[in-house]
Amino acid sequence: QVQLVESGGGLVQAGGSLRLSCSASGSMFSISTMGWYRQAPGKQRELAAVLVRDGSTNYADSVKGRFTISRDNAKNTVFLQMNSLKPEDTAVYYCRVVIMGNIYWGQGTQVTVSS
Repeated sequence: QVQLVESGGGLVQAGGSLRLSCSASGSMFSISTMGWYRQAPGKQRELAAVLVRDGSTNYADSVKGRFTISRDNAKNTVFLQMNSLKPEDTAVYYCRVVIMGNIYWGQGTQVTVSS
């Protein structure tokens, strides 16, 4: 029933910015957490940023100060603003949402940062 649709990925030069979005389509849901994970070739999937229901956020050390996670509760949408991008940020970024104890993943969006 729940479908997560991601957008905003692309190719940018080092130092540039991108804004990812992820929306849960359909009816309104009670979302516990929303987050972004990323996976580069040859690497484990890792947490980039997460936003819990009480508004608290957590970021990977590698992105702190550069990435910002936010949400629009009315639209069941989570955003990831990525600034000062580095080549090492290149990865497929996946939206992750927890709804009523169930985990849902987006299809992934490619972010490529060139030097």
